[in-house]
Amino acid sequence: MENGNGLKKQYGLLMAICMVVGTVVGSGVFFKAQAILDKTNGDMPLGIIAWIIGGLVMIFCVLAFCVMAQQYEKVNGLVDYAEATIGGKYAYFMGWFATIIYTPAMTSVLAWLTARYFLTFVVSVNPDFQLAGNPVTSSETFTLAGFILICVFAVNTLSSKLAGKLQISATFIKLIPLLLMAVVGTVYGFTHNIDNEPVSILASNFATSAGDISPLFGAVVATAFAYEGWILATSINSEIKNSKKNLPIALILGGIVIIAIYLLYYIGVAGGASVDTLRTEGTAPAFVTVFGNVIGNILNLFVAVSCLGTLNGLLIGCIRGMYSLSVRNMGPKQKLMQQIDPASGMPSNSCIIGLVVVAAWLVYFYGANLAPTPWFGKFSFDSSELPIITIYALYIPMFIQFMRKEKSLPVLKRIVLPILGVIGSGFMVIAAFYSHGYVPYITAKEAGEGFSCPVLFYLIVFAVIMAIGMLLMNPNKKEKTK
Repeated sequence: MENGNGLKKQYGLLMAICMVVGTVVGSGVFFKAQAILDKTNGDMPLGIIAWIIGGLVMIFCVLAFCVMAQQYEKVNGLVDYAEATIGGKYAYFMGWFATIIYTPAMTSVLAWLTARYFLTFVVSVNPDFQLAGNPVTSSETFTLAGFILICVFAVNTLSSKLAGKLQISATFIKLIPLLLMAVVGTVYGFTHNIDNEPVSILASNFATSAGDISPLFGAVVATAFAYEGWILATSINSEIKNSKKNLPIALILGGIVIIAIYLLYYIGVAGGASVDTLRTEGTAPAFVTVFGNVIGNILNLFVAVSCLGTLNGLLIGCIRGMYSLSVRNMGPKQKLMQQIDPASGMPSNSCIIGLVVVAAWLVYFYGANLAPTPWFGKFSFDSSELPIITIYALYIPMFIQFMRKEKSLPVLKRIVLPILGVIGSGFMVIAAFYSHGYVPYITAKEAGEGFSCPVLFYLIVFAVIMAIGMLLMNPNKKEKTK
């Protein structure tokens, strides 16, 4: 069955749930656990509270978008909702931002992380394997990231069904190390004397840990990237069977599954290694401690698979970006971007543009964050997190306008849930400014490095890209936009 835009109704509820879980659960839960321990100075209960608060913010926004998913369906969920609530031009800018900045920036980081974790596994099982540097910054990691990106792109463009199977498979594979560590790590913590705060007394410390708000707020900020990505599941809403029913179910169930997985995993690693070890070496040693060298390293390989699944989920949304704009008669080369390949059923030209943009962001991420000397000077910012500022800021007027327009809906759907979305989105904007604007500036000033505010320089780049988008908008005046 096809919809009016040429894309087939080919994905069921399971795929939609896996899309939600798969695009969120990936690299964040593994390396942000370490960051949260740093923010809380090793306070495990405070870290658990941070995961809960970050999860609640995500659920607030999920619930607000669930109401929109029940009301609107066209091609690309996020762009659809922007068009229905505010108008065609706002939808275009939302789609342009998602296509050129938000989605490809995160996708490029996931390509790098997949390569990094894979090479970390290779080095751990074969010490004779030599890299030009460590797996984080080596040129081999950057090269492998590009190769992995091309392979995943090929799978998605040649066969959307195969991409769907990859997404489902990777989602279940990534749950193996998470759930095993959640269960076995917790049991291990009860039965062994780990020289940190034992898992058995975590609950008793919640009250005292919550007293100091500063480290708690910093830890919640660290969860932002780990919880990001769920909105990209809406990019395939027109390809989901009975999407007005199945997409809201997938968003809610997926969000609940994500929060539960993060909490259980975080508690599990606390039982597998000391706080000092987790803060300095990450969570990999916990797998080896709990499961032994062989099984532990195999499970660490599953971490790379986890990142691969997240990469696939992000790329599924990324390569459809230009297509979703062109079907609205906006953006460059509209007829070219609208073409659907009869063999693969995919918008092949849109896919190619998506790959090029992701590759450009991959080069930027390496030069700005991994090169010995940043290539872009003060414009070298963290492209994995700063786009969160604008994506959540762009949600807020959509929620407000939805409350104004949908007067026939009951109070819960029209008022309460969108207000929760505004609160959650506003929090994420403040959190991103705190994490990447205010704190880096103070740090640079104390170090005598002069003015440094990554948020400001990111916003300059954002403004330039959006201005280019305005020049290329070229709307068809004959087509009516809402």
